[in-house]
Amino acid sequence: MVTAYIALGSNLDDPAHRVDAARLAVGGIPQTRLVVVSSLYQTKPVDASGDDYINAVIKIETELGIYQLLKELQRLESLSGRALAQDRAHLHNAPRTLDLDILLYGAARIESSTLTVPHVRMWQRAFVLVPLSEIAPELVSAEQLAAVSGQLISRLS
Repeated sequence: MVTAYIALGSNLDDPAHRVDAARLAVGGIPQTRLVVVSSLYQTKPVDASGDDYINAVIKIETELGIYQLLKELQRLESLSGRALAQDRAHLHNAPRTLDLDILLYGAARIESSTLTVPHVRMWQRAFVLVPLSEIAPELVSAEQLAAVSGQLISRLS
C-alpha cells in the first residue's frame, strides 16, 4: 500500500457538493482506501477568473500504481463533466466542475509530460497547503504556510 494525498477543487455547479461527492468517490476506487479528509475551504481563483473554489485534501492508501491512480482520478473528473485530459491544454486555469490532483504519492518523484509528483505548484498554493496541514501537519512547515499567508482562504463549517 502506498499513501497518497489528493487535492480536490471545484467552482462550478454546486462545488461543495461536488467536492464532498468526490471525496467519497475517490475512496471507492478499487484497491484504494480513504484514510483522512480535510475540512472544506473556500478560496478565490489563482491566476484565473470565475467563482470562488471549494477545496479539500484527502489522504488515501492505494495498491494502484501512480498512473493507474491518475487514470481513475481523471475518470472521476470526466464523470463530473470535466473536459477529457487531451482537451485540457487550452483550458488551463479555467473554471471546472472537478479538479483532482495527486499531490504526493509515497516518496515518488516523477516528472513526465502527463504527471509531476510532488505536484509542481503545491508549495505555492494556500488552497493546498492549508487543508494538507490540517490532515498531515508533519508535511507542511510553518515557513511554507507563511509563504502563502497572503492568499485568502476560509474554512467552511
